[in-house]
This record gives sequence, structure tokens and C-alpha cells, in this order.
Amino acid sequence: MYPPSHAPFDCPTIDHLNVGQSSIERISAPEEALKWLSAFAKSISNQGHESTASLFHEHGFWKDILTLTWNLRTIRGVSAIKRLLDTRLSVTGLTALHLVEDALRGPTIMKPLASLVFVRFCFEFETRHGKGTAVAFLVPTADGLWKAWSLLTRLESLKGFPEQVGILRGHVTNHENWEDQRRHETSFEHGDPVVVVIGAGHSGLEMAARLKYLGVSTLVIDRNPRIGDNWRTRYKTLCLHDTIWYNRMPYLDFPKTWPVYCPASKLGDWLESYATALDLNVWLSSSITSTDFIEEAKTWRVSINHEGKVRTMMVKHLVFATGFGGGCPKMPDVPGKELYHGAILHSTEFTSAAEYAGKKVVVVGACNSAHDIALDLCRHGSDVTMIQRSPTYVMSVKSMATSLGDRYNEHFPVEFADLLGAALPFATQKPLLKAFVEHMASTTDRDLINGLERAGFRTYLGPDGTGLLPLIFERGGGFYIDTGSSQEIIKGAIKVKSGCPVQRFTQGGLELENGTTVEGDTVVFATGFGDMRDSIREVCGPDVATKVGNVWGLDAEGELQGVWRRTGHSGLWIAMGNLGRSRFHTLHLALQIKATEEGIISHEDAYTE
Repeated sequence: MYPPSHAPFDCPTIDHLNVGQSSIERISAPEEALKWLSAFAKSISNQGHESTASLFHEHGFWKDILTLTWNLRTIRGVSAIKRLLDTRLSVTGLTALHLVEDALRGPTIMKPLASLVFVRFCFEFETRHGKGTAVAFLVPTADGLWKAWSLLTRLESLKGFPEQVGILRGHVTNHENWEDQRRHETSFEHGDPVVVVIGAGHSGLEMAARLKYLGVSTLVIDRNPRIGDNWRTRYKTLCLHDTIWYNRMPYLDFPKTWPVYCPASKLGDWLESYATALDLNVWLSSSITSTDFIEEAKTWRVSINHEGKVRTMMVKHLVFATGFGGGCPKMPDVPGKELYHGAILHSTEFTSAAEYAGKKVVVVGACNSAHDIALDLCRHGSDVTMIQRSPTYVMSVKSMATSLGDRYNEHFPVEFADLLGAALPFATQKPLLKAFVEHMASTTDRDLINGLERAGFRTYLGPDGTGLLPLIFERGGGFYIDTGSSQEIIKGAIKVKSGCPVQRFTQGGLELENGTTVEGDTVVFATGFGDMRDSIREVCGPDVATKVGNVWGLDAEGELQGVWRRTGHSGLWIAMGNLGRSRFHTLHLALQIKATEEGIISHEDAYTE
């Protein structure tokens, strides 16, 4: 047990730090940043691990992306930070520390809450194998020193293996037949790829792009006949709820004319053009028929059915980019289906409300897809009832845009926005999220939330009042970003049955656990997707899926489990997340694969203590 004065806290307010407001009024951010970085560089150079760790607050954090750990880690506390340095610093090195002093990234004083003050600054660094950028957050202490509450170190490139983009792009005048050249490359007639990516959605294509321009031969396969069909075949009214500035993709930005909120089918067309413009190698109408991992060679034997012809390849890495839950719909096993006279479908099978005009439709679920489908049905004259099993976090699309708008906008560099989004440990982000959620719920979204509650739709503010992000990280759902359905619920045009799970089917609809019956000609289950390991089990078998371990959800350090970093199985990786998260983390996964192929690291080099 900690004594009361030393008990851990996640948000370093001036009260927790036992410092007065007067001690920070005349602070110079550049002076404190330079003072701390100079001491840090000296102690790192001298291998003074204890003195380096002492530059952190006793409850502080070191977040690392590949730099020391070849992993995605959040190390907390002076003792654990010293242990990290003892174990890894001599292996990786950390040199050429240089304070960044431009207007955007230079030292600055931040006050995200009235009682919370940081000196934030960035510095560049090198390791034995690469270069990167760090973001530090200093806090005042009772003895007058400023110490690191959080330090993020992120490896961004490998020495000797830079991304072949910008000034490093190809400069050779090409007089070959371009179409023939691309056909040869895509067919892999001269050898097998190093990496096979399963899934040609945004994560799969971004992975292929990152790997291609790091010089790693990569093939993407997808069951669909066209790139983008994973978006085109969803319900016709589907539209992204994130803004265009958040949804940018690596190497190729959206045109300046692109709508802020992109329709799903339009995004599908964009993905198709993205793959063409970046010369990505994609096999469509393709699926894996068998896999076998050869342990001694750390190689996969993979058989792929491509347009009816099977080809067996020897590849080093499999990357699953099959979406949340592996793209496997989660369909509840509700008794009595054989009695029901109507149609039963999952939200993935629903395309348009036009065919349900004038009919009674029951939508089971109360998150994004359920609301979008219910709104479409309502606008087409259907009699819609939504079954809400548990409370839903609801925020307006205006609040969503506000949450992103400070960093993701027309002018702020998206690379720095991503870096800042990852800079603070999740434990410290939560109090900041809570303050934002409470503010928006009591101002912008107050009438929306009150109206839904009066209509019988149960809302809450997310886990511990922290809103959207923890729900995404823990469940991949449980929320609705309102684009119109809420007003129809408030008006009564979309009816709601809340707080009572489905018990069984009846001939004419559903019976709930409280005995209430809901009539419907069609029942749509908007109940999300299953376990990502289901798709791994389907492709690689149960033994491999068991070794992979948990996928998604936060570990004890506040890091996502099993994605963008090593799984429990050598040569098997998972790329999963929305457009923004994929843009950021595809680089990290590509660097790990490239470093493995160049002999820089092995599977055992990831820091796991």
C-alpha cells in the first residue's frame, strides 16, 4: 500500500502535486524544456539509468512505440522506467536528442483543465536502427523542479530503409509497357510475396501501401469482386460520422472538393482509386483455402483460390485486415425462429429501406447501424420499433466534429495531430475526456439527451462518464453519433422498447423478457460483429487462433491488445481500426515487418516485462 501522500493518481492536478498556482505563473516553457532535455540527454549518454528515471514524476509514464521496446507499451513509475532502461537502452541506444523549436511543435504551456498545467515540447532522436520524434509533458513538483509526467518516444523510420516517397520516389524514365509491367508485378510470376494481407478495406490497403514503399513485396487478397465492395454492399444510407480531415489516408489526400462526411459507397470508390494510384497488388474474388506454418523456417505455406485457380505460396507474414470482429456478423441465437412468419436478417444484409415501405420492422440494437437503419426505414414509411437492451452513449455529429476539430482540420498537419493523440497515457486522457463529455452533454447536446430520455430511450455518458473513446477501445461499439435518428425517436416516429432483452420469437414478432410482445414483418439484428479470432480460426485453424490471444480491448497499460503489434503467433499480425487509427499505426506495423525482414529484430526482441 502507498502512504496517502504517495498514492498513485492519473491526472496530475496542482492539488495532487501539492504545488501552488503562484509557482507556475512566471514559468518559461522553453527554459524548462531545455533544462529537462539537457539533463535527460546527459543521463542517457552516461547510462545513468537511475538519474534518468528520477527526471520522471514518481507516478509518471513512458509511452513507447517501437523505440526501446519494439512494441507498443506504456511503462509507469520510476522503478519500472529504470527497469526498462536497464534492459533495453544498451540494445537500442538513444542519441542525437534535439529540441524542436518551430511554432507548432516548440515548447508551450498547456492548461487542458483549470487545475492541470503541462509544459509540452517535442524533440527528435536517433537509435541504432532508426529515427523518431518524442513528446514530453512536464509537471511542477513541490521542490520547484519540473518533471516528466509523460514521455512518448515514437520510432518513425529505419536507417538505411527510408520510405520511397517524396524526393526518394522513382526518378527513372520508364519506357517499358506500363500495363505489362503492372500485370507482371501483380501476378507474382517471378516469385512469391513476402507478405499476404487478408482484406482490401482501408486497413489492408494502407498496410500494403506502407510496405510497398518500404520495399516489402506484398499481396492483398479479398473475397469481393471489386475493391470497396465492403462499403458498397452495406446499407445505402451509410455515411461516415468522422470528418474528412480525420479520415485521411497515407500518401494520398482526399481532393479539396471532398464532402466533410463521406458516403460509404463514395469511400468504396476512393479505395479502388487509391489502390490503382499507389500501384498496390490486389487479387480480388480470392480466398485462402489452407495455411500451414513451418516453425523452423518461420514461413507460411498459403494456398489461395484466385478466380477459381489455386496457387500455393511461401510467405513470411500474414496480416489480417478483415475489420472489427473479423467481419463475422454476431447473430444472437434467439429461440423460436422456426415459429416466426417474417424475415430475419443481420444489419450486414440490410441494403435499403425501399422494399420495407408500409411494413412493420423491428430493429434489435441501439447503436450506429441500428439508428441509421431505423432512420432509413422511418423515412420510407415503415412502422419502426427499436429494441434497446442497455443504455447508449449518444452525441451529436456537431459534438463529434468539435472533439476532432482542434487538431483535425484544414490547416493542422495530420501527422502531428496523430502524434499528439497518442502522446498522453490513456489513464491521463480519461479525466480530460470526462470533462469534455460533461461539458458537451450539458451544452450542445443537452436538449438532445433530455429529449431521448423523455421518449424512453436510455442514455448515459459512457464508462465512468468518459464518452466515446473507451467504448471504441473496449467494445468497438455501444454509442450513436446522431445524424437524424434521435429527432425521430423524440417525435415518436421511431418507437423504442428499452431495458428489456429479447426472450423469444413469436409467430408475429418478438417477445421480450418482461412479457411484452413487439409485432414485426421483419426483424433486423444490428448486433455488431464477433471475435476477430473467428476469422483467424477460419483461415489458420483453432491452434493458431488460440495462440494469438486477446484481440482489441485495453490491457493493463491502456494499450490495445493484439493489434498493430506482435500477436502470440510468429508471422501473424492484425491491422484493425478506423481510418484515422489505421493511418497512424500502419506505419508501426510496416516498420516491424521491415525490421524483421532486414534482420534488425526477431520475434523475441519485443519488450514484454
